[in-house]
Amino acid sequence: QVQLVESGGGLVQPGGSLRLSCTASGTTSDFRAIGWFRQAPGKEHEGVSCISLGDGALYYGDSVQGRFSMSRDVGKNTVHLQMNSLEPEDTAVYSCATARVCSGRGILLGVNYWGRGNLVTVSS
Repeated sequence: QVQLVESGGGLVQPGGSLRLSCTASGTTSDFRAIGWFRQAPGKEHEGVSCISLGDGALYYGDSVQGRFSMSRDVGKNTVHLQMNSLEPEDTAVYSCATARVCSGRGILLGVNYWGRGNLVTVSS
């Protein structure tokens, strides 16, 4: 079993920044990739970013490329998502997840654990 504890999120004005964090505990050998999905009201889940733990490769969704940056704190089993130049279209529930594979465009494949999700609201 893996537990994912998320922090961050909240309300920010357009053009602002927020940082999300996700800490994994438990049987961390159960997964090979970790990252975030988001789901806006009335829309499907969208891959945001992910990292492959084996080689450290990072991938981002097209809509966040160049604005969001993911990093990893190996010693703390924690990953961070720095979100800059936020737009109202970024408003969504952001959920941390673990998986078998981090594919291109920030999409996790074979998701096995989910965090509870944090709401990010971008509004003036």
